[in-house]
Amino acid sequence: MTKSNPAFETLCVHAGLEPDSATGSRQLPIHQTASFVFKDADDAADLFALKKFGNVYSRLTNPTVTALETRLAALEGGTGATCTASGHAAQLLALLPLMKSGDEFIASNRLYGGTINQFTHTFKNHFGWNCVFVDMDDAAAVKKAITPKTRLIYAESLANPGGVITDIEMIATIAHEAGLPLIIDNTMASPALCQPLKWGADIVLHSTTKFLTGNGTALGGVMIEGGKFDWKKSGNYPALGSGNPSYQGLNFADTFGGMALTVHGHAVGLRDLGPTQSPMNAFLTMCGMETLPLRMERHASNALKVAEYLEKHPKVSYVTYAGLPSSKYHALAKKYLPKGAGAVFTFGLKGGFDDGVRFMESLKLFSMLANIGDTRSLVIHPASTTHRQLDDVAKTRAGAGPEVVRVSIGIEHIDDIVADLEQALQKVNG
Repeated sequence: MTKSNPAFETLCVHAGLEPDSATGSRQLPIHQTASFVFKDADDAADLFALKKFGNVYSRLTNPTVTALETRLAALEGGTGATCTASGHAAQLLALLPLMKSGDEFIASNRLYGGTINQFTHTFKNHFGWNCVFVDMDDAAAVKKAITPKTRLIYAESLANPGGVITDIEMIATIAHEAGLPLIIDNTMASPALCQPLKWGADIVLHSTTKFLTGNGTALGGVMIEGGKFDWKKSGNYPALGSGNPSYQGLNFADTFGGMALTVHGHAVGLRDLGPTQSPMNAFLTMCGMETLPLRMERHASNALKVAEYLEKHPKVSYVTYAGLPSSKYHALAKKYLPKGAGAVFTFGLKGGFDDGVRFMESLKLFSMLANIGDTRSLVIHPASTTHRQLDDVAKTRAGAGPEVVRVSIGIEHIDDIVADLEQALQKVNG
């Protein structure tokens, strides 16, 4: 790349990727190796002491995964990235250096059901991290929830499954006034539609499994650092702002500055917890990301047309797609997602739970599975599947009530997508 600021589309193809110096390979090699040879004893010592960057062991770093991290940081405008085995693992690595047992964090009450479960049960019961769920539409409620024990605020840019859009700039202002970092999960929008760091977020997370890979072949996650948050100022983040005993007192914030969280993610998070992304999955994601802008354009275009069709259907009670002028979040969609409000949304069937199951089972082109962001159109009935572990109140609060159907609209021809929806809707009671 010759330009100092290449366009997003160009970064999707070229960022993190140069012809292989050893073989001349134009595509990214898959470095399927567990460990790497040191030049000499001093080289090994410097690598282990974090005096220089390089490859030691693939649990920590791997050239194929590093290429993906470089591309993802470039697309989000971050200073660095840490790839993980899944989106849930990225959440764990992001919170690890920010939280101690007994600390609290504030999270949106409208999140992916698996995230709600992770925050409510596993993080609390096994780590002592207490999550306070708040309606992110209510600025006063967010401010009121902040206590001396609060260490961060967490939300999704575009919520799964309900299509809720977070006012990132507003929440970032609240967080920073309280000396807290803002973490935004940007999985549903992807950096092709929204870049949260530009609106004040400090950390961006993705399940790379979804739109970034784009074809349902590879699990993965990533934590991307904005590089601007002061980890030392409040004294509440000693893992980053104080000496680390396992690295002879090294202070990550002092030593690595805007890369402190990224280096900690590799040197401590991946080292000690081990949720490493495989080189093969990183390779598949790199290949998928080459077409990210093209895919997201078609995803969003198809989704809007489907939402318009469903909004007029007599058996549908509501549609949550933020791209519709009737949506409560339409103004926020125009601000944060001007290129389209994504591909995933929900709608309500007038016949309730039974119709939701019947509709899902009647579709033929759509695949019934627990994923989003595939080139194929996907469908799920959250109340009976992805959000099944939540009680009825929590399901409704998360946008996964008994009547709700979630769709992830693919890149097939719009006429075929609508035809499949129509034949399935004809089979429900309404």
